Amino acid sequence: MRKPKQFAFSLRLRLLTSYLALLLITLSVGAVALMLLIGGRSAPHAPSYERLAALTQGLNYLDYIADIPIDRGRERLHAQVHELLDLFAKTRDVRTVHASLRSDGPVVLYDSAGTYSPGAWIHLRGERYHNEKLAKVLGRGSEQFFGSFVDPDGGQWLYAGVMFGNHGIGQRIGSRIVNNDLWLLAEPLPTVSLQETLAVFSNALAPPLLQAGLVGILFALLLAALISRTIAQPLQRVAKAATGVARGDDTVNVPVSGPPELRSLADSFNHMTAEVRAANAAQRDFLSNVSHDLKTPLTSIQGYAQAIVDGAAEDPQAAAQIIYEEASRLNRMVVELTHLEQLQAGKLSMQRERIDMARLCDGVVNSLQVVAGQGHIQLIADLSPAPDILGDGDRLAQVLTNLVSNALKFTPAGGLVRVTVARSGGGTQVSVRDDGLGIAPDDLPRIFERFYQADKARGPRRGNGLGLAIAQEIVEAHGGRINAESAGEGAGAEFVVWLPGAVGG
Repeated sequence: MRKPKQFAFSLRLRLLTSYLALLLITLSVGAVALMLLIGGRSAPHAPSYERLAALTQGLNYLDYIADIPIDRGRERLHAQVHELLDLFAKTRDVRTVHASLRSDGPVVLYDSAGTYSPGAWIHLRGERYHNEKLAKVLGRGSEQFFGSFVDPDGGQWLYAGVMFGNHGIGQRIGSRIVNNDLWLLAEPLPTVSLQETLAVFSNALAPPLLQAGLVGILFALLLAALISRTIAQPLQRVAKAATGVARGDDTVNVPVSGPPELRSLADSFNHMTAEVRAANAAQRDFLSNVSHDLKTPLTSIQGYAQAIVDGAAEDPQAAAQIIYEEASRLNRMVVELTHLEQLQAGKLSMQRERIDMARLCDGVVNSLQVVAGQGHIQLIADLSPAPDILGDGDRLAQVLTNLVSNALKFTPAGGLVRVTVARSGGGTQVSVRDDGLGIAPDDLPRIFERFYQADKARGPRRGNGLGLAIAQEIVEAHGGRINAESAGEGAGAEFVVWLPGAVGG
């Protein structure tokens, strides 16, 4: 068996291990969540806007448009510009878009990616950003735009756009294009790479997580010590007490303290030790009673047998009769013990049939009228209609015979024994009441124990203390209950049996 100190150490170790595991899982989940959050967000837009602004400066709209012959129409002009933009997009690995700004929004005239068809609306989300170099190149009156859009294929793009005014480049090419046209350069919305994510995590987030882990370990150690002490001390007391019970000490109890679960454990342990004490006391009483009840007839048998062998018996026939009666008494005791053990183990077979308890009681009372008359005792049956019960008639007759016989034994001459049958609580109640010697309050709780006899110095000694124990087992086997009542010595006693009624009865 594990010693209490080893048990406490094991409990602390298990608690600490569980706390550390929980802490590790929490930190790991938090770290993974943060990495996913960092990796899932988009990269800063400013570097992309700077690159797009530089490409916009390099596009040099003046060279692209001003060299086109002036006599070409607007559509031919746009077509040639779009060819130049397409070439620029391929050589610079950038997306070019030409859109016309209308009252209800921009309409795409050209898209180098081909995602937008001519005439399709494009939804541009603007962002506050300004590039000084681009502003100097464009001159006064032209505007620069930065932001993002989502194309019909679901792709997310950042753009840098310009719209020419009437000064600078706009003044020089305004005769060739509509001034409210938008010229966009776009690149895919950048995301944070795994390497960048790890770099951000290791530089900014790993140290706080490690610090939190160290603080968590300290708290885990402290909590493990405190909680294990709160739990381990009551458990140590229970373990120590259990060791004592295992060694035969059934007097130990443990204080009820600690959390509700441990208080419940202590209550259950104390209840168990009380049951063990009661069982040990019953066992000691049983052995004492058995030895006493066996010793008396065996002594009698041995004495009379020795007298017959020695020729000292004045009446050998009478001595032999006594030996026979005592041997029969021992045989009855063995048979009743066997029946009792079979009843308690549920191995004694019983016949089930509908029984009229009033009729059964009437038969038992009539069979014992002779015994009552010999003792000058009045035996009365008060029988009322009651539900039939489903049971073994012979076993129930055995119960009633035992109860009435006991009442006659302990009732003095001139006394009264009354047997009553009545309906009660959906079943049948049978009571046997006498005005005899009564039962002392100390004896009443143990009256149904095997071999127990209330104050053996009083009254006749004709039983062996098994009848009431057998009666209780038979009644309970029928789903009923039996109890004894007495106001005390000299006040008589009453035994009440209740049996459930048969279904449909």
